[in-house]
Amino acid sequence: MIHWVEDDQPRSARWRSESGNAAPKRVVIADDRMTADTAYRLACEGTGMLWRGDFQNARQLLQALARRAEPKTEKRGKPRQPPASPKDAFNLHRQAQSQRARTLGMLLLPFDADYSIPLRRAPDVQLACNEAYGQPSEPFVASLRELLGLIGAHEWRKKGVEIPALGDRIHPHYGVYSPVRGEYIGLVAQAPLPSTKLAFDIGTGTGVLAALLAKRGVARVIATDMDPRALTCARENLARLDADDKVTLMQTDLFPEGRAPLVICNPPWVPARPSSPIEHAVYDPESRMLRGFLGGLAAHLEPGGEGWLILSDLAEHLGLRSRAELIEAIDAGGLKVLEKIDIRPQHPKASDPSDPLHAARAAELTSLWRLAAR
Repeated sequence: MIHWVEDDQPRSARWRSESGNAAPKRVVIADDRMTADTAYRLACEGTGMLWRGDFQNARQLLQALARRAEPKTEKRGKPRQPPASPKDAFNLHRQAQSQRARTLGMLLLPFDADYSIPLRRAPDVQLACNEAYGQPSEPFVASLRELLGLIGAHEWRKKGVEIPALGDRIHPHYGVYSPVRGEYIGLVAQAPLPSTKLAFDIGTGTGVLAALLAKRGVARVIATDMDPRALTCARENLARLDADDKVTLMQTDLFPEGRAPLVICNPPWVPARPSSPIEHAVYDPESRMLRGFLGGLAAHLEPGGEGWLILSDLAEHLGLRSRAELIEAIDAGGLKVLEKIDIRPQHPKASDPSDPLHAARAAELTSLWRLAAR
């Protein structure tokens, strides 16, 4: 619950945060009269501001807070010291991201039980909230920043992501990793299939790789995921692509029972702690999923079968995991490398010198490791 005082009366409501943030301990009422400087000071102190003014003015205030939360430029004659290592650069970047998210998350909105927002000029966000939160049940308070994330995810879901290898679009749901890094899909589209009888897709997410395998002629695909949101998302995408008759979805951790001639996995690429539940598709603490896949792969391969590991080497360039550690995990799993197929990323950050992690991104390769049991 979140608590505040309004009109000299104690009030409370349910607190919602998909990012897992705790409710602010102190909350004040804010409206169109609040200046950006005052709001920024309160936000930095950890004070939540429950908005009672015009919705569009709240959006403008959030933009003003975002500008104030940008890193300050160094004074002339005092150049900024570069981080001592790529790992330090990554940790500082994550720390700055986390602090910025906390600060911007202090501008709060009231929601009625039907997901309507009782503010002037508030948009209709009921569909976006339904997609992320499920059926409405009671009034609550959430941050404006989170709402804008929900709206953005809703637009992505409507528009979809063009997948040239499929000749169609994938529509990601809120909290499910969007396949915007198309180079890894291209690797799967071109690698030689060891069999078209059966494949396991471990951690299917949106279902994009399961759909691609079905399109390539694999007769049966068993696609697994732990996240109910991902399974719902994959089910809708596979039905839209007319691939649901070839793909069976299963909620399980890593492998289904049995063996297959092809087992494919695209685990989170960065071994770091996620700062929110929806970051689990990007960050894999201590490489848990990667090590689980490599440790159990041999036992789930048919004789002569292949395991396809799709992995970026960004973690290596950031100093978070060495190539030696990866090779050691492959060897410990009783596996051997048949081939490694590489491709360079095409996303904008790979060529953006202003990105804090530009050096690592510029050197990054995405690889499909073709593995087999020894």
